[in-house]
Amino acid sequence: MEKIALLFPGQGSQYVGMGKSFYDQYSIAKQTYEEASDVAGVDLAKLCFEGSLSELNQNENMQPALLATNVAAFRVYMEEVGIRPQFCAGHSMGEYSALVCSGAMTFSDAVRITKLRGAMMQIHIDRGTGSMTIMDGIDASIVEQLCEQYSGEQGVAVVSCYNSPTQAAVSGHQYVLEEIEAAVLDADGQVTPLMSSAPIHSSLMAEDAERLGQELAKYSYNMFKWPVLSNVTGQPYGDVERIPGLLSDQMVKPVQWTRILQYLERFGVTLAIEMGPKNVLNKLTKTNCPDINSLCFGEKAERQKLISMFQSDGKKKKGVPTVITKCLAIAVATPNQNWDEAEYQQGVVQRYKRIQAIQEQVENAGDKPSKEQMIEALELLKGIFETKKLPVKERNQWMNHIIDDTGHHYELAEYLVHEAVGVK
Repeated sequence: MEKIALLFPGQGSQYVGMGKSFYDQYSIAKQTYEEASDVAGVDLAKLCFEGSLSELNQNENMQPALLATNVAAFRVYMEEVGIRPQFCAGHSMGEYSALVCSGAMTFSDAVRITKLRGAMMQIHIDRGTGSMTIMDGIDASIVEQLCEQYSGEQGVAVVSCYNSPTQAAVSGHQYVLEEIEAAVLDADGQVTPLMSSAPIHSSLMAEDAERLGQELAKYSYNMFKWPVLSNVTGQPYGDVERIPGLLSDQMVKPVQWTRILQYLERFGVTLAIEMGPKNVLNKLTKTNCPDINSLCFGEKAERQKLISMFQSDGKKKKGVPTVITKCLAIAVATPNQNWDEAEYQQGVVQRYKRIQAIQEQVENAGDKPSKEQMIEALELLKGIFETKKLPVKERNQWMNHIIDDTGHHYELAEYLVHEAVGVK
């Protein structure tokens, strides 16, 4: 049985036309772009499909646009394939997509945060503070030595992404980058300067990291549906309370992508699926871990291959939870603070039995739950929460978790609870 990791790309994967096949074919993708556009205050679908590349590359546009494309791809994947991953990871800003799809961060919050993050980076680009270059075909340790050699009073540069043993990104002041680029070319390496890039993942972003950390601390985070690996540590977050600190640290510390892929391999991942518009991470997976099968869900041929793969072996949507099964599980799992036996029997036990009866109806019909059945189950669960005297914050988190985990982000939107920014 496949052990799956879903990978989400960051800057460098964007292009005009990205995500259009999802948008045209799947209502969930269209709704995803529409929600992101409402939050960002920009028509992201028009920007992605019809805008100019220069406009798309503006960081305050590109980051929420790429986030929307990644999340739309994931939601289509869950609708078409439905096999839950064992891990998620995202490269640089792709980490926000991974956090959204794991349920830890709401999509609307991520749109707001990535728009701010992009605006901060755009200031550096406009000022000419520095930039980023990809170094290929040269050992990362040699790149580290070159950064130390050429950094000094005139400026600094550091390795900002460890992508593979022979590919690293370097961020820093432009003068120093040019010196390092020349040295890499002399050593028969390849150099690819990134257009419209700030010196991200370096000390030049220290003030921005502090500001981003303050912003991230204003938001509330939810439980993980599956582990997300951090760019900073190369290991799972573990606790959602670490999200603000690790995402702000990501601004000044290198992306440990090689460590992330090695972690996935060590824990038995056999299939990595890139949830982005093209196969940037797919190629890095093959370079770092050739034993891991790697496919890109954004590419039509590979998407069809994945869908056929899981349909043919009978695994399609195996074990995918429904609103009804989630309500049953959560009704049992949540703690009770009400010791009045009569109230508990009426408010918890009887309601639980009614949800069980709804599940039996669904199983007997051999179909998916209807909207009416889902709403009834959710209302019954709300009554169970009230009887158990579960704190309001926990009730809201569980409701968000059910809607997010079952993919009914828009059909059952009235049950999603969006806490105001600044409320934890």
